[in-house]
Amino acid sequence: MFDTLKIHTQVLEIVGDLLKVRAQDVEYGSLAIIENPDGEQSLAQVIQLSRDVVSLQVFAGGSGLSTRSRIRFLGHPMQVSYSNNILGRIFRGSGLAIDGGPSLDDEPKVNIGGATVNPMMRVMPKHMIHTRVPMVDLFNCLVESQKIPIFSVAGEPHNQLLARIATQTDADMIVFGGLGLIFDDYHFFRTTFEEQGNFSRTIMYVNLASDPIVERLLVPDMALKVAERFAVEEGKRVLVLLTDMTAYADALKEVGIAMEHVPSNRGYLGDLYSKLAQRYEQACDYKGAGSVTILSVTTMPGNDITHPVPDNTGYITEGQFYLHNRMIDPFGSLSRLKQQVIGKETREDHAQVMNTMIRLYSEAKDAEKKQAMAFDLSAYDHKLLTFGRLFKERFMGIEVAMDLNEALDLGWQTMADCFEPQELLMKKQLVDKYFPATAQTRQQTAGD
Repeated sequence: MFDTLKIHTQVLEIVGDLLKVRAQDVEYGSLAIIENPDGEQSLAQVIQLSRDVVSLQVFAGGSGLSTRSRIRFLGHPMQVSYSNNILGRIFRGSGLAIDGGPSLDDEPKVNIGGATVNPMMRVMPKHMIHTRVPMVDLFNCLVESQKIPIFSVAGEPHNQLLARIATQTDADMIVFGGLGLIFDDYHFFRTTFEEQGNFSRTIMYVNLASDPIVERLLVPDMALKVAERFAVEEGKRVLVLLTDMTAYADALKEVGIAMEHVPSNRGYLGDLYSKLAQRYEQACDYKGAGSVTILSVTTMPGNDITHPVPDNTGYITEGQFYLHNRMIDPFGSLSRLKQQVIGKETREDHAQVMNTMIRLYSEAKDAEKKQAMAFDLSAYDHKLLTFGRLFKERFMGIEVAMDLNEALDLGWQTMADCFEPQELLMKKQLVDKYFPATAQTRQQTAGD
C-alpha cells in the first residue's frame, strides 16, 4: 500500500524540524512519511495548510532532511493501538511500544483527536473516585468525569502525589501521560506502578525531555482517546493522569515560534485556551457506559498563578489542588463538584466535619499570627494552636493514606483532642452520634 501512495517532491523550505512542501488534497493532522535521498525514512505530521503549501512537523527532527526528500501522505492522522492487550504496556509519543513487550501491529487502531463528546451522551457527575488521600477525599472530593489540575511549583512533590493517587485510587484503570519527563521521573512512575501491583490496569504514554517536541503534543490525545474507548466500549471508570501540562503548553509555544506565528501573552499563542480546553473537555461520564476523569499537573513558573498556563487552565477546569510546602493547601484547593457526592454517596457527617475542620484550621492560622506578634493568647487560642499542629500532622502530608470513613473518624478524634463538644458549633445530633465517647467521658470527669 505504501508504494501506491502519491509521491511529493516539491520541498520548498526546511527550518529546524519543520518542512514545507507543495501538495494538494491533504488533510490537517494527517501523517506523512519523509524519505531522504539515502533511503532513511522519518514520520511527520501536517500542522498547517496554506492553499497548496503544507507544513510538516518531523518527529525525528530536521537532521538529514534535504530538499530532494520525497514525501508520501498516509491519508490518516496519528493512530493508537486499542485492545485489552495494551494494558500494562508503555508507549512513546509516536505510539510505538518501548517496554520490550510483544508486537501490537495486528491490534486494532483508532484515530486520535476528534470532536468532544456529544452533550446528549453526558450525564450529571454523581459518583466519587476515592484516592485515600484525606486532603482530597475529605475536603475536596474527586468526582467521576471531573477535570482538575494540581497547581504546583518546581521542587514540590507533585509527581509523588500523582503516583500515590494512581496506586491508591478505586478507579478501574489508569491511563498515564508523561510530558517532557526526565528519565528519573519516568523510572519513578514505572517502578512505582510495578511495585504497587497496579501495572496490570495501567497504560503509560511517555514523552521524555530528549524526545521530539511533536510527540509531546500527541501524548495527551493518545491517552484521552484510549481512555474514551475503554470508557465507552468496556464501561470502565478511567482516571487519566497527565504531567506536566505546562510542558505541553511550552511545546505548543515552541512550534508556534518555529511557524512564525504572532505570540499573544508571554510568548504563548492566542489559541492556548482552545488547545487546553479541547483536551480537558474529553472528561465525561457517559450515559450507559463508563467515565473519563482527568487529573493533571500544571506547574506555575515562579509560583505565579497568573502565568498564562495556570490562568487559562483555571477557566476550563472544575477546581484545583494547590500543592504548597509539600502539602495540599486547604485554602488554595477547591473542587467545584464535591457537593455532588458529599452527604449523598458519603457519610451524613461529611459536610459538617469538612466545614468545621477548615474553619478551625483557619482560626488556628490566626492564632499563630497572634502568637508571632506576641499578643496574649486565650485558652481557646491554645486549643486552636494544638488543633492546627495535629491537622497538619494527621491530614495535610501527601504521604498520609486512609479511607474516607477513617479520615472522618480521625477528624472527630482530632477535634475531640482539642475542644469540647459545644465549642465545635456543630449539629447536636451529629455530635451525639460521632463525637468519641471516650472524649466525652474524659471531659465530663474533668468537669466534675
